Amino acid sequence: MRNKLVIASKNRHKIEEIKDILRTFHFDILSMDEAGLTDLEVVEDRETFEENSMKKAEAVMRATGSIALADDSGLEVDILDNQPGVYSARFAGEGATDQKNNEKLLDMLQGIPADKRQGRFVSVISLAFPDGRKVSVRGECPGIIGFEPKGDHGFGYDPLFIVPAYDKTFAELGEGIKNKISHRARALAKLQDELREIVGGRDGEDRNNQ
Repeated sequence: MRNKLVIASKNRHKIEEIKDILRTFHFDILSMDEAGLTDLEVVEDRETFEENSMKKAEAVMRATGSIALADDSGLEVDILDNQPGVYSARFAGEGATDQKNNEKLLDMLQGIPADKRQGRFVSVISLAFPDGRKVSVRGECPGIIGFEPKGDHGFGYDPLFIVPAYDKTFAELGEGIKNKISHRARALAKLQDELREIVGGRDGEDRNNQ
């Protein structure tokens, strides 16, 4: 029997992205809604991505009794002292839309030249296991903040985040490329080694016989 893994998120875009990247992992992957946690709200009130990520993972693990995966991610801009950081989703206020957050970021970067608009997307992914084990990994993707939104794919700050190697925003590149090079993909790549060590021994034979 395969292990259940519940993604501690209600963000449809993020869930789809994580599921796509995790498709080769041998888990039955569920969203919070699919796991029956439609009413569970976890307040992200910690100071770091690591703390918020683990808080969410542990809350979902306790509520489901299953392995839980949580991602806390955001955008850090060097010249803004790493803002918006852990406040990325609510940069323009609680309940802010992606458009409002992007508009606020562009307003704060008015007059800042291209060579001073460096930043990075950060993703910290945590796993919480019912037996008490915990794992956290961090992935980063460096880039440049553009002067205007470009592209129709992705979500959040994707239309403003230019990947220098492609000279295109995440929103222009689309999911196929983004899911190979993104901060979340890099964090999940690190997580593969952790998962292989954790479930590859005791559970590996069961998985290979399925």
